[in-house]
Amino acid sequence: MSDQAQSTPDGGAATPPPEGDAGQRAPRLDESIREVGHAGRATVDSAKHTLRSLRRLASFEFALARSAFGRALAWSGVAIVFGASAWLLLAGTLIALMQRWGLSWFHSLLITSLVSLAMTGYAIWRVSFFFRHTGMHATRRQLSRLGLFDEPTEDDPDADVRAAERTP
Repeated sequence: MSDQAQSTPDGGAATPPPEGDAGQRAPRLDESIREVGHAGRATVDSAKHTLRSLRRLASFEFALARSAFGRALAWSGVAIVFGASAWLLLAGTLIALMQRWGLSWFHSLLITSLVSLAMTGYAIWRVSFFFRHTGMHATRRQLSRLGLFDEPTEDDPDADVRAAERTP
């Protein structure tokens, strides 16, 4: 069937033949509006149910994360305690071994202390490197580009730049 309207011999448009059952008629306008309203309400109810389920899921996820964070913190403490005691025992063993090799107490303790200080310095450097990532610099730049949460500059006449420089 073509998309163009068919014309009758008198020049008027012919009504299209009914599709499907000849006895089935198109629903009236008020029935169509009622059906659309019911479908809209069903969609809104479905969206509410979905949002409620997502809220419950997020709530359970946060509860799980809180519990896991607490347990991870406790086990981190255990790991730190046993790691420190293991290093102390290893340092004692190294000192005894260096003593057996003929080094003095002073040299044995000095070498072990220098190794400990070198590892401490390396750890401090890595911690400072990773703490720089907590500053959210990229997010701040993007928010500044959007005009939100601008930090005061010298060009801003209303900003007290000296007060902003003093705060960390």
